[in-house]
Amino acid sequence: MQQRVLGSQGLLVSTLGLGCMGMSGTYGSAASRDPAEALATLQLALELGINFLDTAEVYGPYCNEQLVGRALEGRRERWLVASKFGFRIGPDGSITGCDGSPANARRACEASLARLGVESIDLYYLHRLDPAVPIEETVGAMADLVRTGKVRYLGLSEVSAATLRRAAAVHPIAALQSEYSLFERGIEREILPACRALGVGVVPFAPLGRGFLTGAAQRAEHYRPAGDFRASLPRFAAENFEHNQALVRALERLAAGKGCSAAQLALAWLLAQGPDIVPIPGAGRRRHLSENAAATRVALAACDLMALEEIFPRNAVAGERYRAEDLRYVDR
Repeated sequence: MQQRVLGSQGLLVSTLGLGCMGMSGTYGSAASRDPAEALATLQLALELGINFLDTAEVYGPYCNEQLVGRALEGRRERWLVASKFGFRIGPDGSITGCDGSPANARRACEASLARLGVESIDLYYLHRLDPAVPIEETVGAMADLVRTGKVRYLGLSEVSAATLRRAAAVHPIAALQSEYSLFERGIEREILPACRALGVGVVPFAPLGRGFLTGAAQRAEHYRPAGDFRASLPRFAAENFEHNQALVRALERLAAGKGCSAAQLALAWLLAQGPDIVPIPGAGRRRHLSENAAATRVALAACDLMALEEIFPRNAVAGERYRAEDLRYVDR
């Protein structure tokens, strides 16, 4: 697999990364999780040339970093690991707010290093902006982690263009992680241009629309008994689902004509948006990872890109991407 550079400091990663969140929760039921299969998937990632792993303290919480740490044992030098901090996590594992304080940056980093079993984190993100703490203070504390060798590169997640510019004035930012896909193109207006002006790489999460762009999505009520996060998402609910499903069926028809899956076509479109973009599709099973990796071999002609633009112009998708109570964590 080819590699791409994130940011202006030379962070070289595989063209596709691997989002590890779903290996420890969020999607599916507890009974559907298979740590042994997850570890086998991580091993396969290396064999396919995918060396960029994405985790966070809040995934699980905590246990996803421990799982990734098991995969790192004995082969740390082959992986590039990204993790995140910035949520306040209650005793029951629930998110109770944001904490971007310098003290929390230091605490969270030490805890993540221990769970991962590493001496440094390759890319360390602020997971969400804490409105009570100036971004300059948070990034200043993160920069101290770079100076002490505990972190190599810095990133931010789900911040506005204005916040990104303020952060970059304190310390170089290697990557911005935000939702970006055919299903969600909001960053194209202001955030993506700001990233390019500042030399910041873009790491799209949910590049398959949380599974919608695979063609296998179900209505929100299907996910509710399992406690799946998608049960709460407006795009999976009621009339929004029907509208969005029609878009995906058009994507499937176009993909069939190219001899690839809808998911592969969606990832190929994202990769075609620029060499500074490194998507991190999630996969907890080897067959999903193999399918995603094959997207790097899907070539798109100008007519393909035009056809996808006709199906998925900006604002084509119905519904907000989060509930109102979750949107409060997004810096806009």
